[in-house]
Amino acid sequence: MDSIEHISQGKNRNPVYLDKNLLIIFCITLIGILGVSSVTPTFPKLAQELNVPPQDVGLLVTVFTFPTILLTPILGVLADRLGRKKILVPSLILFGIAGVACGFVRDFNLLLILRFIEGMGAASLNSLNVTLIGDLYSGKERTAAMGYNASVGSVGTTTYPTIGGAIAVMGWNYPFMLPILAIPIGLLVLFSLKNPEPKSQQNFIEYLKNAWGSVRNKQFFGIFFSTVATFMLLYGAFITYLPIVMKNSFNASAFTIGIMISSMSATITVTSLQLGRLTRKFSSKTLIRASFVIFAIALAIIPFIHSIWLLLISTTIFGLGLGIGFPSIQTLLAEMAPKEYLAAIMSINGTFLGFGQTLGPLLMGIAFGIWGINSVFFVAACFSLATLLVFRRCTCM
Repeated sequence: MDSIEHISQGKNRNPVYLDKNLLIIFCITLIGILGVSSVTPTFPKLAQELNVPPQDVGLLVTVFTFPTILLTPILGVLADRLGRKKILVPSLILFGIAGVACGFVRDFNLLLILRFIEGMGAASLNSLNVTLIGDLYSGKERTAAMGYNASVGSVGTTTYPTIGGAIAVMGWNYPFMLPILAIPIGLLVLFSLKNPEPKSQQNFIEYLKNAWGSVRNKQFFGIFFSTVATFMLLYGAFITYLPIVMKNSFNASAFTIGIMISSMSATITVTSLQLGRLTRKFSSKTLIRASFVIFAIALAIIPFIHSIWLLLISTTIFGLGLGIGFPSIQTLLAEMAPKEYLAAIMSINGTFLGFGQTLGPLLMGIAFGIWGINSVFFVAACFSLATLLVFRRCTCM
């Protein structure tokens, strides 16, 4: 790959968080995480008004995240060969148009098709935002920019469920229109983002072959499996089916559901800020193992909770697990990955993340259909403990 000239150098620069380019990247990050967390509080209302079985509503997440599995590595290579803007701008525009269209349909099957198209637009956003930081900054500035970007993402995941729940009071379809914000962000990227546009002479097959060859060992399998499992638990049990429990068992409003989901994200933010201290005492592997124990506890107690506000115990515990778990997965992966294939390997991990997002609602929906809503959380808890065993076996050296 051609060398990338960082344009963040200079002695008289403003603090990195005031840099216009980084502020635009923050906007991309906030759009990239908008597509799921802002709409899940409205799922119970949507299921009722469109006469959709509760076990099928998770398909709205599955069809949205599925394009990530197929397109993330392809779009990553194209961004290296053609330039970042030529991928980012069309992606943002497509995301915005398809998202707004979702708000105007009243047929569930058509809604699924539009969500799939919307997911195609979203597929590149959560990888190219970090890639841009790597392009634009180096050294301590890059580390600081990565940290700020992660914090912005956490704020988004904290607030979007509440925003979506509040908007859903007007109607289930209104939160689906929030992606209209992606269109002006796309224009901002096109005309205002000042970034180098690296191009690679490495062809697609060679890129994937070399990257995949460097991770074909048991330890990388354990890390990738942990990524899949983390997002299966998050998107399958918590984000998709916990709102169904809140609506059916406690008759919670969409706004209340949004607040409850947001509480988990708030815990993630607080826990992530303490991760530096934790890593001084515990290895990344230890923190990952602990996270799956924490997930299992948070999931297993849900069927025994008989007050909606006591569900805050479960959401807080689960947020604790996510706050120490997934950042540790990313850290361990970055430590183990050969530097020359770091971007490719992160892209592969992003594909596995998409697998987890896609499979979680689907498999938990099957459990719901066979054994009922409580089985979703018991099955998820057991799967979390099974993942702990797989990860431990793969990473013990």
